[in-house]
Amino acid sequence: MHFLWALIIGAIIGAIAGAITSKGKSMGWFANIIAGLVGSAIGEGLLGHWGPQLAGMALIPSIIGAIIVVAVVSFFVGRSKD
Repeated sequence: MHFLWALIIGAIIGAIAGAITSKGKSMGWFANIIAGLVGSAIGEGLLGHWGPQLAGMALIPSIIGAIIVVAVVSFFVGRSKD
């Protein structure tokens, strides 16, 4: 059951990061889940486990990490091929 909650919270974190960076409409739910889970790991690794937590993820560092992931991925994926 914890795995299901982690996926749901990861999707929400990824959707929030996509909305903040204006890249959420181009990303699907699967990409939001991946961005949320990877961003959570990066954010907690860089910033620690502070703030409110859901499903074992600290929300504020997770959202910051997901914003970083979405920005970096959109930079490389969004580049035009000349």
